Amino acid sequence: MFLSFTYIRPMLLDSNPLITNDAIVAGLLLGALGIVFYTSGLPKWKNFYKYVPALLMCYLIPAIFNSAGLISSDISKAYTFSKNYLLPTALVLMTLSIDLKAVFKLGPKALIMFFTATIGIIIGGPIALFVISLISPDVLGGVGPDELWRGLSTLAGSWIGGGANQAAMLEVFEYNPEKYGAMVLVDIVVANIWMAFILLGAGSSDKIDRWLKADNSAITALKEKMSHFSESIQRNPSLRDLMIILGVGMAATGLSHFIAENLAPLFQHENSKEDSFLASGFFWLVVMATTIGLTLSFTKARDLEGAGASKLGSVFVYILVASIGMKMDILAIFDPSNFAVLLIGLLWMATHVGLLFLVAKWIRAPFFFLAVGSKANVGGAASAPVVAAAFHPALAPVGVLLAVLGYAIGTYGAIFCAQLMELISK
Repeated sequence: MFLSFTYIRPMLLDSNPLITNDAIVAGLLLGALGIVFYTSGLPKWKNFYKYVPALLMCYLIPAIFNSAGLISSDISKAYTFSKNYLLPTALVLMTLSIDLKAVFKLGPKALIMFFTATIGIIIGGPIALFVISLISPDVLGGVGPDELWRGLSTLAGSWIGGGANQAAMLEVFEYNPEKYGAMVLVDIVVANIWMAFILLGAGSSDKIDRWLKADNSAITALKEKMSHFSESIQRNPSLRDLMIILGVGMAATGLSHFIAENLAPLFQHENSKEDSFLASGFFWLVVMATTIGLTLSFTKARDLEGAGASKLGSVFVYILVASIGMKMDILAIFDPSNFAVLLIGLLWMATHVGLLFLVAKWIRAPFFFLAVGSKANVGGAASAPVVAAAFHPALAPVGVLLAVLGYAIGTYGAIFCAQLMELISK
C-alpha cells in the first residue's frame, strides 16, 4: 500500500490542484453545503444523517475534495477569508443576543475540562515519545536542530495555544526549518481527525452525556432560555432587517480589524522569541469581535435575533467549517515518510482524549465541556466557537472565552512539555 501511495500522492497533492480559481472553489464548497442541507431534510436520508451529522458532512466533503487533488487550502484563500472575515462576523451575530449572566452560571466544570485538556497535551507528548522510542529507538536520533523533541515542541505550542504559540516554539527551540513541514502535517492531520470525531459526537451528545452520567441542566437551561427569547421576538425578516444584521456584523468586524492591527504591534518585540500571544493580530480580532457582540447584547441590537441574527452567523460558521475541511489531507495518513511522527501525534492525541473522558466521567461533566475544552486548546479561537455552536449558537461565547485562555497559557505549557520530551530523549 505504501509503495502505491508513493506514486499516487505526487499526482494528487504535490502538484497544483485541478481547481485554482477561488470563485470556482467557493461555488464548489457552497454547492456541497447546499446539497448536505437539502438531503438532510429528505425522509430517505433520515437514517444516514441520524448517524452521520450534517455538520460532519460539511467538514468531510471538502476534505475529500482536497485529498483527491480537486482543491487545495495551500492555494485557495477560502480559509483565510473565512477565518478573518466570516468568523468574527459570526461571533458578533451569535453573541449579541447572549445572556452573559447565564453563561457564567454554567459552573466550574468548563474550566476543569479546559485545564484537563491542557494537562493531557503536556503529558501526552512525553508519553507518546517514550512509547514509540521503545518500539523504534531510532526515532530519537538527530543532533542539535534536528532533534525530534524540538520539532514536537511546536505541536505542543499549537495544541495548547495556537499558531502564534507554535511559531514561538519554533523560534525558542530552533528546530530545523527544513523538517518543520512534517510537524505541520501531523498537526493538521491529527487535530482534524479529532475534530471529525467531536462533530460526530455533537450529534449524539445526549447519549454520551447519559454514559458520562453528566448533569447538563445548566447548558439545557441556557439553550431553552435563548430559544424562548428568540421565539418571543421572532418575526419574518424583511430586506431591511437582513441588511441591518449584515451591516452590524460586518461593521463590527471592520472595527475589530482596525483595533487589532493597532494593538498587536504594541506587544511585538524586535526579537520574535520574546513575542507573546498578545502580539497576535488574530487574537485581538477574536477578542474584539466577541467584546463588541457582548456589548451589543445590552442594547436594542439584541432584538436583531428575532430577525435571524444567529442564523446568519451560523451560515458563516458552516462556511468556515467547510474551509477548515479543506485543510484535511486524508491520504497523508498513509505517507510512510511521516509515519513515525504521525504515530506519535496519534498516540499523543489519544492520551489527551483518554484523560478528558476519564475526568469527565469522574466529575460528570457534559460532553459539551469536554469537546469545547479540548478544541479551545487544540483548535484555538478558529475552532472552539465552531464546536460550541454545533451544540447551540448561544454557546459560541464559551468556546471563545476558553480559546482566549488557551492563548494565554499556550507558550508556558508548551515549554514545560518540551522540557519533559527533552528528558525522554536523553
